[in-house]
Amino acid sequence: MDRLVYATRRSKLALAQSRAFVKGLSSLDPLLALEELTVVTTGDRVQDRPLSEIGGKGLFVKEIEEALSRGEADIAVHSSKDLPGEIAPGLHIGCVPVREDPRDVLVSRSGAKLAELPHGARIGTTSLRRRVQLAAARPDLVMVPLRGNVDTRLRKCQEGEVDAIVLARAGLVRLGLAEVVTEVLETDVCLPAVGQGALAIEQRAGDERVAVLLARVAHAETSMAFAAERGVMIAVEGSCQTPVAAYAVREAGRLWLRGFLAEPDGSNVRRGERREAWPATAAEAERIGRSLGVELRAR
Repeated sequence: MDRLVYATRRSKLALAQSRAFVKGLSSLDPLLALEELTVVTTGDRVQDRPLSEIGGKGLFVKEIEEALSRGEADIAVHSSKDLPGEIAPGLHIGCVPVREDPRDVLVSRSGAKLAELPHGARIGTTSLRRRVQLAAARPDLVMVPLRGNVDTRLRKCQEGEVDAIVLARAGLVRLGLAEVVTEVLETDVCLPAVGQGALAIEQRAGDERVAVLLARVAHAETSMAFAAERGVMIAVEGSCQTPVAAYAVREAGRLWLRGFLAEPDGSNVRRGERREAWPATAAEAERIGRSLGVELRAR
């Protein structure tokens, strides 16, 4: 019997998405013995400060990558949007499965949509990307830093600490909480984070056994879109201190990539896009993304 150890964060969402992913692997190979390794990351431990103050989103993957590098796990299951531009030496993204809906959603205590919220309503989010874009749509709203897992943020909203919160729809779907959504925010209002809604499965370079297994669940279209979006992030040197967004889709057989970038204080907002032939390789997709990122950064 073959054995596969998968590393994941301990949050309810991380466990839900990791277990759903490996269940798919198990369905392809019923003899595969799966073992879960849960890891507490620095980003999980520090909950009283915004990520932008403690080092950025790499803090959600560092300890997991270390466990993978040490051979304690065969793969690591990440939310793609948690991955920094630079991956630890000796590791690479083995596959990107099919993507869940990448859009952001509003959950409001009163049931009011974004346009209906009263003047001065408090929106809970620590994401600079969301804060800048929501402020453009509703400059009268008050942005309130709000960290914690999905359950914690939903509870704080219901208890009146804020009037509404903004979350990724993908996470709510994976937790079976899609019914709490008040409004799905279209991408022209709030462009998603790089890789939002997708998982990135990391493995050690040269592990052919794992590579063959992961190839069976890789989704080509999601992989190309993710590579293009990461290209934008890499070019602008994006982190949690940078309000950056990128979203790629296949439209009429072509790649449509949109990007957004602003300064940390929300100033100098710039947007751009690329419409090009659908890339043949992930490297080509990343090149398109880097081109857009360079343009945004130069502006």
